[in-house]
Amino acid sequence: MSQPKPDRVPGEIASVTDYIPYACERVTEAAWAYLNAGAGDGFTAADNISAFQRLKLLPNAMCATERASTQVTLLGQTFLHPIMLAPVAYQKLAHPDGEIASALGASAMGAAMVVSTQASYTLEQISLRSKTPLWFQLYLQPALENTLQLVRRAEAAGYQALVVTVDAPINGLRNEEQRSGFRLPDDIQAVNLPVTPAASTAQATLHQRLSGPLLTSVPTWESLAQLTAQTRLPVLAKGITHPADAERALRAGCAGIIVSNHGGRVLDGVPAAIDLLPSVASAVGKDVPVLLDGGIRRGTDIVKALALGARAVLIGRAQVYGLATAGAAGVAHVLHILRTELEMAMLLTGRVRIEEIDSSLLWNANG
Repeated sequence: MSQPKPDRVPGEIASVTDYIPYACERVTEAAWAYLNAGAGDGFTAADNISAFQRLKLLPNAMCATERASTQVTLLGQTFLHPIMLAPVAYQKLAHPDGEIASALGASAMGAAMVVSTQASYTLEQISLRSKTPLWFQLYLQPALENTLQLVRRAEAAGYQALVVTVDAPINGLRNEEQRSGFRLPDDIQAVNLPVTPAASTAQATLHQRLSGPLLTSVPTWESLAQLTAQTRLPVLAKGITHPADAERALRAGCAGIIVSNHGGRVLDGVPAAIDLLPSVASAVGKDVPVLLDGGIRRGTDIVKALALGARAVLIGRAQVYGLATAGAAGVAHVLHILRTELEMAMLLTGRVRIEEIDSSLLWNANG
């Protein structure tokens, strides 16, 4: 049974993971399975976190702290820090104010937010309440005209970039979600889509996922190229795990890459996102912004991601934990925790600016 939403951060919370038991208590068991579960046995979802623990930082002592800043520039946009809210669908499952609360929390902390195609508030409603840069996550629709309708709405509402998810033509096989019997409540829908195809929702059966018209409408790199040619907004490809796919995305007109295994929610057994980052960053070069999505729970994780080639990171589950626990205040607090930990890690490793972070701050056991 879900609990009332007090929208107050519990005083005992000191870290992002401290939010987990509170968040779990405040949503239904089935909703928690949808929001938090990974695909299959959850190996990739777990490895996204543990992979960061295998990386060690090498401190630098007594370094000057003048000019300290976490500011970062991406695609001509300047942000106070490199922490963004990842696209998360159906956020009303976590809190009645859903994406509106997340946008308010992001605004309070100067964090950019990526709004999901499957948001439970319209992209215009979210934009009106937000005081921070918004990007729009896009699932390419079977008909180009339907995709472009969403793009034009995002452009008109002031969104500053498009994030095209390329790694989820079908839903992952999330057994925990299946066992819970999860179905979307009648009052929560993907309101930005005129009709939500059954095969693209959490309610799709295994047969629907693997047969019928679904697999005949899978987007291609040509579909992506058609999109980039018809929008004035920069486009990032999200869900890139292979260097060759990163190169294909650039040839299709993308301006940036997001390394992500979809939080381990699509295909189990994929390497951790942080382990995939270096090869992708190397393939596209330093002139192309590469972001990382997956497994961020600490500010030290952010430093490690930046050291391996990311320009910024996105947080998904961490956002949900704060949202479910305390609405906008919880989201803002999660961002505050991560930024504070990031600043501490930067100072203790002798880096006072984001651009100074590189692989030399990672300890190499082989010398």
